[in-house]
Amino acid sequence: MKLSELFVKEAMDLQLSTTDKPSTLKYLAERFHQAGGVSDVEAYVAALEVREAQSTTGVGDEIAIPHAQHESIKSAAIVFGRSDAGIDWDSFDGQAAKYIFMIAAPAGGGGEHLQALAKLSSVLMQPETKVALAAAKTPEEVVAVFAAAEAEEAAQATGAEPASQASSAQEDVYVLAVTACPTGIAHTFMAEEKLKQAGKAAGIKIKVETNGQAGVGNRLTADDIKKATAIIVAADKQVEMARFDGKPVIITKVADGIHKADELVAKAAKAEAPIYHAAEGAGAADLEVGKESIGRQFYKHLMNGVSHMLPFVVSGGILIALSFFWGINSFNPEDASYNQVAQFLFVTGKLAFAMMLPMLAGFIGHSIADRPGLVVGFMGGILANPSVLSDFGAVGLFEKSIPSGFLGALVAGFLAGGIIYVLRLAFAWLPKSLEGLKPIFLFPVFGVLIMSFLMLFVVNGPMGAVMQGLQDFLNGMSTGSALVLGFLVGAMMSIDMGGPINKAAYVTGTALVTQSAGAGSNVMAAVMVGGMVPPLAIALAATLNKNLWPEEERNSALVNYVMGAAFITEGAIPFAAANPLKVIPPLAVSAGVAGALSMLFGIVSKVPHGGVFAMLAGGVTNPLLYLAIWVGASFLGAFLLSLTLRNQNKK
Repeated sequence: MKLSELFVKEAMDLQLSTTDKPSTLKYLAERFHQAGGVSDVEAYVAALEVREAQSTTGVGDEIAIPHAQHESIKSAAIVFGRSDAGIDWDSFDGQAAKYIFMIAAPAGGGGEHLQALAKLSSVLMQPETKVALAAAKTPEEVVAVFAAAEAEEAAQATGAEPASQASSAQEDVYVLAVTACPTGIAHTFMAEEKLKQAGKAAGIKIKVETNGQAGVGNRLTADDIKKATAIIVAADKQVEMARFDGKPVIITKVADGIHKADELVAKAAKAEAPIYHAAEGAGAADLEVGKESIGRQFYKHLMNGVSHMLPFVVSGGILIALSFFWGINSFNPEDASYNQVAQFLFVTGKLAFAMMLPMLAGFIGHSIADRPGLVVGFMGGILANPSVLSDFGAVGLFEKSIPSGFLGALVAGFLAGGIIYVLRLAFAWLPKSLEGLKPIFLFPVFGVLIMSFLMLFVVNGPMGAVMQGLQDFLNGMSTGSALVLGFLVGAMMSIDMGGPINKAAYVTGTALVTQSAGAGSNVMAAVMVGGMVPPLAIALAATLNKNLWPEEERNSALVNYVMGAAFITEGAIPFAAANPLKVIPPLAVSAGVAGALSMLFGIVSKVPHGGVFAMLAGGVTNPLLYLAIWVGASFLGAFLLSLTLRNQNKK
């Protein structure tokens, strides 16, 4: 599909009158809806706003490329809007956006249309494109700009390869680059084009691999890497790094690939970059631009483990809860209520639970040390898992062994990365001919041996004591303490929705669910209901008080009914981001009240996610009361929002 064919001429507006980002997104989405491009405009706007909350789509040079995927979009399309005055888009270079290209793609879309979307980024990098767009007077003229660019590209493709512009001094220089952004639609390909332009201007041969939504494009080969002078990794998500072991590598963010392309290419051409060692991961770029802080690296590794663990927690908890349908002991063949289906569900759920901690530790290790860290971390998680350790029996060597649960698995994951790093150093003296022996034999054998020793005789004792102390503290809490804790974790879920504070509360609740081995956690119940309140409070406020937000925002707020029910706190982000001082405090108070009431009534959640759907499946005790707490606290939040926003009446 050609790029020019993706533009929806009926939805274009060359004289935008909107003055801010939210209203512009809603206006362009509504025009797209009127043109028949999207069936659920509110949901699509919400998806656009969630994407904007992750990072700005204002790519600079007066250009913004908001983009999102949604199942209600019929086919890939581009809606163009031009603002003569400019709109504040929080762009990287601080310039107001005058040329807005709203990209719409169907959920899970890939293939040819995403390749066409990539071309948009490339064409926009040409200086003459913006001049032509400024002069365009009709939608047809806008489309003609991109049709002409496609025609020129086709003509060049059929013509002779241009002579190399490299000077004799640059003939041996070969720079590689990898670009990637979380969504893989816009920034990935804009960085690609900028880096290629920088290489061409400097007379340097450059090859750029893109990690886009449709997959890896222009993949770097082993021969490319062997010949490379240096490699630039401009990425905001994980990319395959082990292949660059022993080469100079510059690690930076994808925005630098767009705005600092000349600087990056110049450094790479001179090999002004630290030598990358796979065992060190991102740490190899400690002195380089765009370096992630220690805290950021810790957070990214932890979330990699948690995200892989969660499906096992959810599936295990739900299946165990379903087994209780025939009776609390119906899984036990010796009980009068025994049922074979209940036993099947219970055993399957327990097996899923047994995988939780190995997955957590394994994928933390994998995030730090690639594949060698996976098996070592996985083994550490097994040794931290009570359901596995109990099989050894309290005799012999393991008589005094204490399972360490979630905290032990957490430590094991980071230990796995450290163990592989030490082993790489220890076996660095081996000749290259034995290099293949390391990942398949030396690292697994010695890594598992070291991990087993550390877990059984060093980590499990203190970490197990901490987990047991936490359990004892929670079990022995007075009513007042339970209320305070419930309010705290509930409020934390709404302070920075999806951020570190939110994740700290969520990981704490998840840890207690995993430690309970299927019994569930009252803290997790408080965390979940606290996270469900903000979206529903926003939706109720928009429904009950039509003066709080403009009509477009009110309509987009309605999707938060579903997001709140599904425990997707991030649905409230666009509304909180627009006016944080007036929106976040009411949400935090109401979410805290929900958490406190959940703790007060001793409600327990056996799963760390699911919201209303977990209640329906039996994953939450006393579901009707839990539902009442959620709805009641959300009404409180809506009322408080009406107070804090009462002076913000809009049309």
